[in-house]
Amino acid sequence: MRLVTTALAFGVLAMTSTADAAPRPAVQHYGNPTLNGQPLPFSEAVRVGDILYLSGQLGRGLDGKLPDGIEAQTRQTLDNIGATLKLAGLTHADIFHCTAMLADMKLWPDFNKAYVTYFPEGKRPARSAFGTSGLALGALIELECQAYASVKSK
Repeated sequence: MRLVTTALAFGVLAMTSTADAAPRPAVQHYGNPTLNGQPLPFSEAVRVGDILYLSGQLGRGLDGKLPDGIEAQTRQTLDNIGATLKLAGLTHADIFHCTAMLADMKLWPDFNKAYVTYFPEGKRPARSAFGTSGLALGALIELECQAYASVKSK
């Protein structure tokens, strides 16, 4: 049994036992991304409890190259995300939040044209988008998502 010190209001300290606390959720890692045959310093996704956190994904194809244009890169990015979701037994329908990083905010309307085709209207993930001063490998879009991994997909 390990004791944990907890700070309470007015500077009073209390000692509590972690034996009564709920067990920590297992952490699972999915995918080992590489670039030019070299491993990259992150997992494609990490599952903690019922949440799958997907690393920012670029639109690199199987050949390692980025397609031309924001719409093509968005489609390839979402296809890559789909492949990572599949490793965890999930689909695009399980995504509840995305953060889109665009090389130029002028690309936002064309990004949206491709993005909306992956999610049914009325059931799209919550999303944030922002412009950057540049993305890895000269990409036009990087997309980071979180998905709900229900008990059935464990």
